[in-house]
Amino acid sequence: MATLTSDQRAAALADLPGWSLVDGRDAITKTFTFKNFNAAFGWMSRVAMLAEKMNHHPEWLNVYSRVEVTLSTHDVGGLSALDVRMAKAMEAFAG
Repeated sequence: MATLTSDQRAAALADLPGWSLVDGRDAITKTFTFKNFNAAFGWMSRVAMLAEKMNHHPEWLNVYSRVEVTLSTHDVGGLSALDVRMAKAMEAFAG
């Protein structure tokens, strides 16, 4: 596995509304907002089960109905196809 090329990054971000590159870091980020804490936590639980299956874990912060997510593949030192796959799954789980 390798980090994404510039063209691959641009294509991935075009398919991931609301996601953006992190300043000063090879990663992407998005803040998800849910109806309440229960909805946010339920979403996080679904993502956590997928993360375990993929052995690819997000960095996140949850405050009530908001979940701030950052994705980067530590094994390759930056953004990879695993991050794109995880971001797409997060979008699907969020509805």
